[in-house]
Amino acid sequence: MKRQLHFNLFFHSRGHHEASWRHPATSPLALTDIRYYQDLARRAEAALFDSIFLADQLALGEDVAQAARIWLEPITVLAALAVSTNRVGLIATASTTYTEPFNLARQFASIDHISNGRAAWNIVTSWLATAARNFGDAGQVSHEDRYSRGEEFMAVGRAARRAGPCWCRRDRPTPAAASPRAMPRRCSPPIWRRRRRRNSTPI
Repeated sequence: MKRQLHFNLFFHSRGHHEASWRHPATSPLALTDIRYYQDLARRAEAALFDSIFLADQLALGEDVAQAARIWLEPITVLAALAVSTNRVGLIATASTTYTEPFNLARQFASIDHISNGRAAWNIVTSWLATAARNFGDAGQVSHEDRYSRGEEFMAVGRAARRAGPCWCRRDRPTPAAASPRAMPRRCSPPIWRRRRRRNSTPI
């Protein structure tokens, strides 16, 4: 049986090297200009990449003085890329520690509808102490507590998608009228876990 190689484009600022912005071929567009992301996404799709991936962290890094670390919020970007592309998968990072299950499930289900089933979620628990302070905490939540919350978060999020509330329905005509019907497959965008130094693996 032939094995198939999958390609994913990891959007990371101007690139993973802190001096990548100085490359002669780098885009002149700002990291806050949606056209920068749309151009990369369209190129990835034209090159037959399987997906694009947007990482995120909820605080500025310690290297902010020498490297660009300001970019747009990933889920918002996915909405713009969903209507700028046709086939490429769209993966965004979101934290289980500093968001709420229903709201995040609603956001990803909306992106999944807009993209016709191309959205996926990269789960993180946000380990930076600076992120904790941005949300009013005195210190970082322990590793055990973050992952315990993460497991509960996933269970609640899956239950919300299976329930199929109003934001997770599509109209289906009937002889009498158009009535909302839940679409379970569309309510469950894939979940990706990115492991450092390894390939992303869908679960």
